[in-house]
Amino acid sequence: MGCDHDCSSCSENCSSRTEPQDLRAQLHQFSSVKKVIGVISGKGGVGKSLVTSTMAVTLNRRGYKTAILDADITGPSIPKAFNIHERAKGNDDGIFPATSETGIDIMSINLLLENETDPVIWRGALISGTVRQFWSDVIWANEDYMFVDMPPGTGDVALTVFQSIPVDGIIIVTSPQDLVSMIVEKAVKMAQMMNIPILGVVENMSYFMCPECGKKHQIYGESKIDEVAARFGTKVLAKLPIDPELARSVDNGTVENFEGDYMKEAADAITEELKV
Repeated sequence: MGCDHDCSSCSENCSSRTEPQDLRAQLHQFSSVKKVIGVISGKGGVGKSLVTSTMAVTLNRRGYKTAILDADITGPSIPKAFNIHERAKGNDDGIFPATSETGIDIMSINLLLENETDPVIWRGALISGTVRQFWSDVIWANEDYMFVDMPPGTGDVALTVFQSIPVDGIIIVTSPQDLVSMIVEKAVKMAQMMNIPILGVVENMSYFMCPECGKKHQIYGESKIDEVAARFGTKVLAKLPIDPELARSVDNGTVENFEGDYMKEAADAITEELKV
């Protein structure tokens, strides 16, 4: 009587009782991935792909084997940052990710399209299924840290990643604007509902360092990220400046050659939190 079909919250032992479903996709039998980190935001245009790329590069420079699963199916930008334009290859066993110049493994929908500029006009179920296949059908060989570049918001793909892939923690990316608290809060609440640990927050476009006067200029307003992070009980991993050289390196596909080390403290915190 009054059954809501949610057996996880019911103590009755009726004939209709079912065990909770495990929705996680099976990792490919030839794959090995030690830690998975999602990079998310409550809105678009804040630099998730930039943070994903630079985190993978930073840990790769430290001797860790890193990978990027590009879950932004309708707006993939990871291959361009690493100057990868060839099609992905495979055999009867599975699909092989592309490998960057310095050895970072990457899988993105752009590596499967006949033309990388073709739009992906798919419904949510097909997009979510593709993300699951990137985890289960791709052969990820001996990865220490995999970064999942998420699409904006908290919709189908984010839910699919959290339910299908064993995510060890997330990095929330935001920017110094008045709506920053709302952006972070959306991501924090989703992570809490899905029982995913929050590793910290990265503020992108935090300031501009003037090459003439040597002073920091907060072009998008005064940063509120420290107060916001404290409010939600998390930490600030990094405050990234507006750096035209970094932007050029991403646009030119040479992010691995960028000499800046803006993600140093973030890398320290993550490797301490998620040891491999």
